[in-house]
Formats: sequence, structure tokens, C-alpha cells
Amino acid sequence: MQRRSFINHAGIAGVLAAGAAPAIVHAQSTIRWRLASSFPKSLDTIYGAAEIFTKKIADMSGGKFQISVHAGGELMKPFEVVDAVQNQSVEMAHTAPYYFFGKDETFAIGCAIPFGMNSRQMTAWMVEGNGLKLMREFYAKYNIVNFPGGNTGAQMGGWYKKPLKSMADMKGLRMRIGGFAGRVIERMGGVPQAIPGGEIYAALEKGTIDAAEWVGPYDDQKLGFHKVTSTYHYPAWWEGGPQLDFFINTKAYEALPNEYKAMIEAASYTAHVDMQAKYDARNPIALKQLAAAKINLAPMPKDVMDAAFKASQEIYAELNAKNPNWRKVYADYAKFLKDENLWFRFTEARFDSYMQNAKL
Repeated sequence: MQRRSFINHAGIAGVLAAGAAPAIVHAQSTIRWRLASSFPKSLDTIYGAAEIFTKKIADMSGGKFQISVHAGGELMKPFEVVDAVQNQSVEMAHTAPYYFFGKDETFAIGCAIPFGMNSRQMTAWMVEGNGLKLMREFYAKYNIVNFPGGNTGAQMGGWYKKPLKSMADMKGLRMRIGGFAGRVIERMGGVPQAIPGGEIYAALEKGTIDAAEWVGPYDDQKLGFHKVTSTYHYPAWWEGGPQLDFFINTKAYEALPNEYKAMIEAASYTAHVDMQAKYDARNPIALKQLAAAKINLAPMPKDVMDAAFKASQEIYAELNAKNPNWRKVYADYAKFLKDENLWFRFTEARFDSYMQNAKL
């Protein structure tokens, strides 16, 4: 369903939520689904998006459509949710698609790739561009229908036991990093580690990794990374605007009445907006608190950024040559991003640059 479909269905869902059409809702039988999250319950931002989604579904259906949310590791390991949805072990999941780039690198485009879109651009590509259409064509190979499920906005560049001063410090660096960016880190001489969010602190504390990234100040403070590291680098060149997704088993989705499909669409957009609002509101406060705790807040060295950009572009060229799924989706993604950056250069970037230096 594209943008216009969403608007029409959201209107139906709004009527249902207001209680103006109880006959439609109460005529439906009660449906119970399970949602497997890839995230721990302790993170009310990223895990909480699934709860926002399921509560909205319950409200709009008058309690007839119930979806229980299960934290990462409760029903299956956090990185096993795609298999579970594909095989209909659960009806749906909430996750970061780039976790599954090992199946096919194209998964990463649906979430975030190094030096890719920011959150505004990603939503524009998905809703108004060809993003949702192209990703659904790809996910259909895995018996999945996807809906946008949140965006964190641009992320921080992670926590390091020793500050990065130049590219030389990347050699042998054992870093927890999510998704496709690990391949870039590896090409730069680092050693990427795929570790679920709830297990990162222990790995840092035990010294099995030298650095780790998650999202940003609000989540990172809750996870306690500042207690076992000293330097907080920025920005995350690998995550300018990572989108989370709700993955739904195709058969389960197609079996739903149209009214319930409309509710899913409307609830997903509510959760999508809510997640970024939470991060944008809570990250500034947490960052000030972390700064007050005397952490070393440091920009990513330029030679590291330059090397990462070069490595990313090399990898994309290689994938274009060997992965037809990637080539099809990335061609549209890259063209859209080029146009977006041209527009943002004249508007958002100039305005933000001025305002961030103005004395308010």
C-alpha cells in the first residue's frame, strides 16, 4: 500500500478508533497474534515502538485484534525473527532490517547503509518514492510484508575505550556494530562483532570488544556504556537515518479483513513518528548529562570518515556487479538520495547550520 492508500485507510481507522462504526469491528472475530521484537524491554524507545503499535491496534479494533509483544530472546534470539516470520512461527516481528544483510545485502537498504539517507529522506523515499514498493517486492521472497516501524534519526558514532585519533587506530579494533557497516569496518582493518543490544554492556565490561555503537545518548546512557568506556565519538557515518520495520508473514496478513489491514497501516505510521519524536526529545537531555559526567565527546577523525566513505562506495560498486536484488533497489535509492541532498543543501543544511550557531 502506497501513500494514498495509507491516507484512505487511516481515515477508516480513525473512524473505528472514534467508535463511530462499532458494527464493523464487533462483526469481526477476535484475532490474536504474537510479535517478536529484536530489542530488550529496557529500551522504551526502540522496543516501545512495538507496544505503541499493538496498543493502537487494540484501541482501533475495540479489543478484537490483540497482538502480544515479546522482547528479544523471549521467543527466539533477536537475530532469528526473520526466520520466525518467514516460517510463520510468529505472525510478525519488529526489527532493524540490516541485521539480516547476511541473507542478502538488500535487507540493509531497507534500514540504513553507510553514508545513506537521513530519517526525513528515508521516510520520503518509502512513502512518496519507490522505497516501499521496491522493498516489498524484495521481502516477498521471504514471505514478508513490511511496514515502517520507526526511525532513530542520525546516530552517535559509538563508545571507545581509547579515542580514535587516526585511521591507524582502526587496525584490529574489535567493535560491536550493527548491520552492513561491519563490512566497511572490516575493510578498514577493524573486527566487527554482531551483538544484540542487551548483551553489549557485558562484552565491553569483560573487554571482549574495544568499542560499541548502539543508537544515541538516551539509550546508551540507560545501557550504561559510559561506565566502562571513556570516549563517545560522533557521528555514526553508517546510520544517518535507520528505519525499523514491522515484518508480517504474508499469509497471516492476507488472511486479515480489510479493516484490520487498515489498522495495521495506520498503527505502523503512528509508531513510526512516535519513535523519532522520543529520540529527538530525549537525546539532548541525556547528552548534557553524559557531558556533565566528563566523558570525552569527540568528532570522528576526518581520515576515518574519508576512508569509510571510500570503502563504502567500493563495496556498493561490487554489489551492483554481483547482486541483482541490490542493484535494482540501490539504483533507485541512490538517485533519490542524490536529489534529496541537492534540496537539503539549499534548505535544511543552511538553516540548521545558522541556527546551531545562533545565540538563543
